[in-house]
Parts: sequence; structure tokens; C-alpha cells
Amino acid sequence: MIQEPKADFDVVTGAFSYTGRFIARRLQALDRRIKSLTNHPRRAGTEDIQADVAPLQFTDRAALVDSLRGADVLYNTYWVRFHHGRVRFGDAVANTRILLGAARDAGVRKVVHISVSNPSEDSHLDYYAGKARVERIVRESGLAWAIVRPTLIFGPGDILINNIAWLLRRLPAFGIPGRGDYRLQPVAGEDVAEIATWAADQHDNLTVDAAGPDIIFYSEMVESIAIAVGRHPRFIYLSPRNSVLAARIIGRLVNDVTLNEPELKGLMQELLVSHERPRGTRRLDNWLLSSAETLGKTYASELDRHWR
Repeated sequence: MIQEPKADFDVVTGAFSYTGRFIARRLQALDRRIKSLTNHPRRAGTEDIQADVAPLQFTDRAALVDSLRGADVLYNTYWVRFHHGRVRFGDAVANTRILLGAARDAGVRKVVHISVSNPSEDSHLDYYAGKARVERIVRESGLAWAIVRPTLIFGPGDILINNIAWLLRRLPAFGIPGRGDYRLQPVAGEDVAEIATWAADQHDNLTVDAAGPDIIFYSEMVESIAIAVGRHPRFIYLSPRNSVLAARIIGRLVNDVTLNEPELKGLMQELLVSHERPRGTRRLDNWLLSSAETLGKTYASELDRHWR
């Protein structure tokens, strides 16, 4: 049987953002032409990404279809980390439905959707319930599909680990929620991108976790970051409630959202641990040591990146 040649470009939502930029760089290494759907300008550090740009405009469906027409694969990283202004997780679910419908009408061959580890529509955490609802929309979209579920992604452009390092560099004491004995399984952004492009080439629809080789305690991760940046503050173990209060105080000082209660609950419930064999190979400790000179030198704002 003669196979149809692939279309000559792929679409990445947010190719200049965090997860999207890893996928864009991976596609470039595979000599694929890229279009990015984004409402944010090109960011510093993404000058190497060569991509056509179109707005990610959910209110103009015809324009959205036109921007996707002729693409082979849509790599969808669109989501919101928390409620902000009038935007809720339900809005992100509805917007994803519009995006996938436009991709189907535009003749896109396949969607590779970036989700999260351990989503569940029954979850009492809206983030994970919303992610599960979106996965159902992907499966029912009429497109060929692959769902990739990363754990905690690390790499250049990271916010969470960078800002832990930023605090460690500046504070005489660092608060750890609870006892810090809950596990997580960090995965490199490059590994996520390689898994995503591998998934795009599979003939069958599939759902796969993207997790790194090491499962560590949260307190171990903080200690590793402290060692990498050469700081050894006193660790203070706080109740989850006081941890959220402290995060809000820091958030007011930096005019940002640092850590919210649902995120902490998901972390402490070990939702960032995979139950599959790890497909990622890059280790967090290696990246921390190689990034030690710059990690945490400046604060990385979530609101600046996505909302301002």
C-alpha cells in the first residue's frame, strides 16, 4: 500500500512558551516546518525557533480553521494553570473543544495532546478533573490522537524549580509543606518532546505517560536544588495551610501566583508520579548541576508569562 506523504508542517500551540518550545525544537531537529498558534509574542530565549505565527483565537472559528489548514500534526499544549480573571478551567475545556473541531475541519491528520499524569474526571481537584475532561474531548474529536501525560517537567524556562532556587538564594529559612515525604517523578522537557513526536508517528491511538527515571521525595528535590545553587538555609516544616498562606504572602511581594492550594494537594497526593515504566532518561540532578550558574538568579513570573 502506498502511503500518503506527510504535510510539510506541524502546528504547536505556544511554541514560544514552556512545554511548546521543547516540542518546537524537537520538530526543528527533525527538519519539520512549524507554525505556532499563540497569543503571546516571541519570548527571550526562543530566537532559535523558526516558526510561522498565527493567533490562537477561539472566538473566530473560521480563522482558526484557516490557520490549521494543511498541517499534518497539531501538538496541543494549551491549558491554564489556575483560575485568573474571568478564565476558569471550564473555559479552557470549551476552548480546547473549539480548537480540535477546527483541526478536524481543517483536515489535520493527528492531534498530540499534552495532558498531565493521573487526571480523573472524578477528581476533587478542578485542574485534574478538567484535564480528564479534555482527554475525553480528544478521544471523541474524530481525529487520530495521542495523549501524552507528563509529570513535573523541568528544563530551561522552568518556573517552579527556578523559583524554589530563587527563594533558596535569598532566604535564611525555607518552608517545606508537611514533612516533605511525598513523591514526585520529574521529567525533562526534552524527553517530553521526544515522547510526543514518537507518539505522532504511531499508527494506533494511544495514551502514554511521560515521566523521568527517578522518583524522589519533595524534600529531596529541594535539597538537590539547594546543593546545586550552593545554599544551605534552615528547612522549616509547615502545615499545608500555613504553606499556602506563606505562598500567598510571597505572591503578593512578587506580584505573582507562586503555589496555590489545589497544586499543593495534587503534589502531596503524589499525582506527579507515573504508574508506568519511565520513558524519560534525563535526570534532574544532572540538569540542576549544569544549570547552577543561572538557576534562580532571577524570578520567573507565571502571570508575566501567560497573562500580562
